[in-house]
Amino acid sequence: MRLFKLPRKLLFLLSGPLLIGLAGCNLPSNALQTPTLNVTQAYQTVEARLTQAIALTPAKSTSPSATQGEIATQTSSPPTPRPSLTPTQPGTTSSTTLPALCDQAAPGIPIDVTIPDGSEMEPGQAFTKIWRLQNVGTCTWTKDYALVWFSGDKFGAPASVPLSGNISPGQTVDLSVDMTAPEKPGTYRGNWKLRNDSGALFGIGPSGDSAFWVEIEVLNLPTSTTTATPPSTATPTVTPTVGTQVSGSASLAPGDQLDLDSNQINPGGGEDLSFETRDENLALVPLGSAAIAVFGSGQPSLNDCQTATLSGDPLPVEGNLTSGTYLCYRTNMALPGWALVTGFDPDSAMLNLDIFTWAVP
Repeated sequence: MRLFKLPRKLLFLLSGPLLIGLAGCNLPSNALQTPTLNVTQAYQTVEARLTQAIALTPAKSTSPSATQGEIATQTSSPPTPRPSLTPTQPGTTSSTTLPALCDQAAPGIPIDVTIPDGSEMEPGQAFTKIWRLQNVGTCTWTKDYALVWFSGDKFGAPASVPLSGNISPGQTVDLSVDMTAPEKPGTYRGNWKLRNDSGALFGIGPSGDSAFWVEIEVLNLPTSTTTATPPSTATPTVTPTVGTQVSGSASLAPGDQLDLDSNQINPGGGEDLSFETRDENLALVPLGSAAIAVFGSGQPSLNDCQTATLSGDPLPVEGNLTSGTYLCYRTNMALPGWALVTGFDPDSAMLNLDIFTWAVP
């Protein structure tokens, strides 16, 4: 039997699909699912898609020079507004208002009813000082309250003047005291405060502890005649005059404390010296910023005590403080002064002193 002979080219075309089909029957199933990757065709497809995306993207109004902050402002949503703080209006109560004190004064209008600061006076001229104060505390000022001299020049006035009636919170009162100008020319000032029924001092200012004052200028009047004064043979003594804070005597027992600004023993505040036992010996011990030093047997001047080398160390009494010995000191109010030992009794352990404190720092 003679077979029909096909052309070679046609035979190749017919056998190609048959061979591919037979080969596919022998390949694993996952191999049939993996397509053959044409890299060039894939790259061209991605490039075409990117070109289409760029063409469809709208142009932004942001300039090339815009900063990051500007771009973020243009593309982000506006921020949520913050609540505003409303300031406290006049006449309303602030949450930071300080509580009123029980005893507190404020200057009246005017505070100097008479003798304003710098008033000129003749030597020895008598005058009446009147302050106008308002009770801005929460407690009523009763007749047990008083106007009291605090420091500086006293001008011959009493140490305290009781109030004449009750002053309720919010009320105003005029307080007067009679005074006399010093004999020597110069500028003088005296500081005053109020004292409550418990003996505590208070004044004006936000803290209620500032003093109010009287300040005058004594004129230097010309004199027509000069009277010769015979020399005195008596031993000069120091008496409270212009520039005197306090003077007087004090007797201290062991354990006592002395305020050299007021010459009070154990006042409960403001003490400058303590008379106590140190290293089995009695000694004067400075308290706070006070300081003392032995001067000698002669009475020191103001300049002597201002320039003396003072110490805050305890000063033993026995062997140092014999009768007739002068000391220089500085108080906690920074006022200079001297103390004279007038006696020490070893049996009773009592120490007697004369003190003199100047009113100038």
